Amino acid sequence: MKYPRSFLVIVSVLNLVRVSFSSVVSTGNFNKDFFVMWSPDHVNTSADGRTRSMVLDQESGAGFSSNDMFLFGQIDMKIKLISGHSAGTVVAYYLTSDQPNRDEIDFEFLGNVSGQPYILQTNVYADGFDNREERIYLWFDPTQDFHSYSILWNLHQIVFFVDSIPIRTYRNHADKGVAFPRWQPMGVKATLWNGDSWATRGGHDKIDWSKGPFVASFGDYKMDACVWKGNPRFCRAESPTSWWNNEEFSSLTSTQRRWFKWVRRYHMIYDYCQDNARFQNNLPKECSLPKY
Repeated sequence: MKYPRSFLVIVSVLNLVRVSFSSVVSTGNFNKDFFVMWSPDHVNTSADGRTRSMVLDQESGAGFSSNDMFLFGQIDMKIKLISGHSAGTVVAYYLTSDQPNRDEIDFEFLGNVSGQPYILQTNVYADGFDNREERIYLWFDPTQDFHSYSILWNLHQIVFFVDSIPIRTYRNHADKGVAFPRWQPMGVKATLWNGDSWATRGGHDKIDWSKGPFVASFGDYKMDACVWKGNPRFCRAESPTSWWNNEEFSSLTSTQRRWFKWVRRYHMIYDYCQDNARFQNNLPKECSLPKY
């Protein structure tokens, strides 16, 4: 059927409006943008909703999740980690689709014995498969102040940032048979829990409950992402509001590449792509492909 030109123009405008409405810059109020997943008595939010803390004790940990699901965008969260002896604790901040074949993009902060550096573990699940852990030592004390942890997720790549420094990339090599999160919408979650079976020195250092309660604080977040409305086409388009899908964000800039190399040279302590024993000399395919 041949439609009149005026009709096509109207449809085009409506599509643009739907795309623009799909992007959101969050309110900055935890009470409006998130709900508590469990143990509300272990979650404390400031009167203005701008900061939130979670508590871990022998009774429980806690967690909260975004009200919306997203498909591509950038999420920024400022976090102040548990001070002192935090061995065995895990603070997680991540995107997840909560499906059986889930996609997930993880920041996991592994508690330490007093005086030892904090370990940041990142991981990527794609179509239900993970085993893509990387670990770094942070180059600052993350317990003394808030620091920014960001995830850029678009059609081209996933980039993990710490204070705007790229610490890890995971490129879209789907055309080469590498799974990449690109179809399932994901929510933003944060949790604090007991991981002393594995988190610190492979589970050797357990939680010392006499040092608790353990508190992690969150604030000054921003969710600039495509809100899931049921049709992935609206989240995959390039538009002024969906800036993350534009060509300039398809790879790291030259400056970002220098920082990326610095992190990996001086602060990386584990890279699954170098663990031949674990994968029996059959490393995942993405390990031999470009990182940016």
